[in-house]
Amino acid sequence: MKKFLISASILSANFFYLGDEIHHILSAGCNMIHFDVMDYHYVPNLSLGPMVLESIRKNDITVPIDVHLMVSPVDPLIIPFAKAGATYITIHPETTNHLHKTLYLIKQSGCYVGIALNPSTTLDFLKFIIKDIDLILVMSVNPGFGGQIFLPGILNKIKLISCLIKKYNNKILLTVDGGINLNNISKIVRAGADIAVIGSALFKSKNYVETIKNFTQRILGV
Repeated sequence: MKKFLISASILSANFFYLGDEIHHILSAGCNMIHFDVMDYHYVPNLSLGPMVLESIRKNDITVPIDVHLMVSPVDPLIIPFAKAGATYITIHPETTNHLHKTLYLIKQSGCYVGIALNPSTTLDFLKFIIKDIDLILVMSVNPGFGGQIFLPGILNKIKLISCLIKKYNNKILLTVDGGINLNNISKIVRAGADIAVIGSALFKSKNYVETIKNFTQRILGV
C-alpha cells in the first residue's frame, strides 16, 4: 500500500493554545496541516488570515500546509498566503471567473495547485484542468463548519476521481475533508484517497497519540 497521510484541520483546535496544539499533533504523527480560510461570503463563517499562517511558520512548523481558500473572490488572497508560507493553495472553482488564470497564479506564486470540490460540484470540468493541478480536495460535507457528518454518497465520487487520476495524471494527491472518523476511514482509503483531513475526531479526543495510532491501524488494515 502507498503511504497514506493524515492532515490535521486546525479549525477544530483550541486557538488559545494553537502553537502548542500544532506541535502536539505533529509529534503524535500527523503529516500535514490543513488551514481553512473562510470569508463569511462564500461560506457562512469567518476564520483565519495570512498573519496566522505566517506566525505558524515562524514557530518552527515545517510540514506541508494546505491552505484551503473558501473565499470569493479568491485571487486577491493567493499571493498573501503564498508569502505567508503555504505549500498548497486549494481553491473552489466557483470562486473565480477564470479558473485557468487562477490556477496559473497559484503556480506562479511558488505553491502547489489544489482544487476543492463541494458535494454537489460536477466532475466534468476536471478534464480541462487535470494536467494543471497537484491536489484534488473532495469535500465530504458542505464547506463552512467543522463537526459535520460524512456524506456516504461521497465515497462513489472519491472512486470516480481516483480513476480519473490514474488515467490522466497519477501525480495528483486525492484528499478527503469532512466528517472523517474511525468508523469511515477504512472506506475512504479503499475508495482511493491519499490524504485524510481530520479535525474534530482528532482535536476533540483526549489523547492525540492514541487517536492517531488508532487511525493508522485502521488505515494499515485496508
